Formats: sequence, C-alpha cells, structure tokens
Amino acid sequence: MHIGLIAGIGPAATDFYYRGLIERHVAGGVPLDLTMAHADVREMSRNLVGRNPKRQAEIFAGLVDRLKAAGAQAAAITSMGGHFCVNELMAISALPVLNAIPAVDAALARGRFRRIGILGTRTVMETRLYGGIPSVEVVPTEGAALDQVHETYVAMATIGHLTEAQRQVFFEAGRALCARGAEAIMLGGTDLFLAFAGHDPGFPVIDCADIHVDAIYAQSAA
Repeated sequence: MHIGLIAGIGPAATDFYYRGLIERHVAGGVPLDLTMAHADVREMSRNLVGRNPKRQAEIFAGLVDRLKAAGAQAAAITSMGGHFCVNELMAISALPVLNAIPAVDAALARGRFRRIGILGTRTVMETRLYGGIPSVEVVPTEGAALDQVHETYVAMATIGHLTEAQRQVFFEAGRALCARGAEAIMLGGTDLFLAFAGHDPGFPVIDCADIHVDAIYAQSAA
C-alpha cells in the first residue's frame, strides 16, 4: 500500500516515523511506498492552543488531497498532538486515515494495564489522549505540573531538540504519576522519544508513536 504521511509536526517526529517505517519494511522484506506532505508545526500549535480542530482538519485535508494526487492510498498524521483534530479530518479526508488512537487503546488492552499516566501537550493530557483509550484508567497530570510539561513539550517539539533540564521535567512528572498509582507512563507526544530513548527514567514507558508506526506498517504490508 502506498502510504501518505502528514509530516513536519515537528521535525523530530517526522524522522521518528520515517526511520521506523524504513526499519520495519526492511526487516519484513516489504517495499516501502511512501509520500510525505509538510505541515507547519507552528500553525498546528496555534490551532491546538486555540482549540480549533476544524481549521486544522481543513489544513490537513488539503495535504491529504496532495498525497492522494501523488498516489497515496491511505494517510497518517505523524504526531500524537496532531490527532487533536483526527475525527474532524476523517469526516472530510479524501483518503482513509490511519488513526493512532484505536491502535493505542488496543495495545493497552493487550498489555492488561489498569492505570496509566500520560505526558504530552495540554490537550493530550486534559482529554486523556482524546478520550479514546477506555481500556484503562488514566492518572491525570494536573495543576502546575500540567503547565510545565505542556510548555516544555511544545518548546522541544518546535525545534526538535531538548536540554537535560527539559528531560528532567518529563522524568519528574512521570515519577509523580507513578507515585499516584500509574503502572506505566504513556508518551502521548511523538517527540518525547528525544527525552526517553536510551535513558532509564525509573518507570515503564509506552510509546504511542511507536504503536502507531507498527499499525501503519501493518497496513502497508497487508
């Protein structure tokens, strides 16, 4: 299947998806047929903060049109944060949208988790990943910690780099959630791999974006 990726939101997230799909296709001996269309991470952030999913869905739908014209048969958003408008996009998309949220919920159910915490943008945390993971109870990030995680995440995702101080913000927030009963911490922002890859935060981690890449590969290889 020819996959179309809505990319650029942000640069590190795009690299994560692209490398992940290449690795899976090579390992599976499956040719990778892929086209990417670039979205503006700053524009998406404004619509996310402004709670304007309809406008962002319209922007993404225009990119899906370009992907379809290039031969893509399905589209995916390379950002957990970008999924804030996925329902609105699915209603107007010219292609089937490979939605990450049901794939994440199914993976949590298979893992038999009962209580998890979530890190990501404010909307990801406040909606407990857009209300789409009924298989588990979510331990919420609240108050000043929610603000700090959101602001740190947006700053990191926009440029695709992080500092050690930013890493510790995420680690401390995750430890606090585990102290309140979370069995694992779900990375609800694609760029969080920058903070967690190759590091032991002291608690189990579930990477939503990695689950989504698996789901995209499964469709591509079908």
